[in-house]
Amino acid sequence: MTPVDFTTFMRNYQDMVYSTAVRLLGNEAQAEDISQEVFLKAYERFDDLGTSPTAGGWLKTVTTNLSINHLQRYRKRWSFFSELVRRGGDGEDGDEVEFAAPDSDFLSDLNQGDRREWVERALEQLPDHQRVPLVLYHFEEQPYEDIARQLGVSLSKIKTDILRGRAALAQILMRSGTEHEAITAQR
Repeated sequence: MTPVDFTTFMRNYQDMVYSTAVRLLGNEAQAEDISQEVFLKAYERFDDLGTSPTAGGWLKTVTTNLSINHLQRYRKRWSFFSELVRRGGDGEDGDEVEFAAPDSDFLSDLNQGDRREWVERALEQLPDHQRVPLVLYHFEEQPYEDIARQLGVSLSKIKTDILRGRAALAQILMRSGTEHEAITAQR
């Protein structure tokens, strides 16, 4: 592999790093900060990374770890408030909810980029404890055990959060699909 300058290296990987961070964090400004931090670390190791065939994997791992660390710091800072909210909303049941997928006409109207943006926006609406394991499992293809270890929670919590995250995501997508269909019909 021929060596590249750092600017070219960064341009080659910036979309992957940013999209990984924004999926995990659900916040574009925080994803920009994490991306910047990732590339600072990459710059420190650029002598090795510049010619490494595994640079993309290294960047994705660092992005994932920094994003999770950020969320854990944020969660600790605000845990008092979230505990109050959880105690107040005891009406949650553990039943699995299934939602019908949007009809195929709606999906066929969307190109791949639109579909991805649609899902990204829906993911941003999920709470961190559902979004992060869902992204790690479905987008980063990590096994449940690794996610539980990374997040420092039980395996059953990860499975529950992913299950509930899928149901919540389906509900968000259904709502936004209905809104999209109504807007399309008005045109």
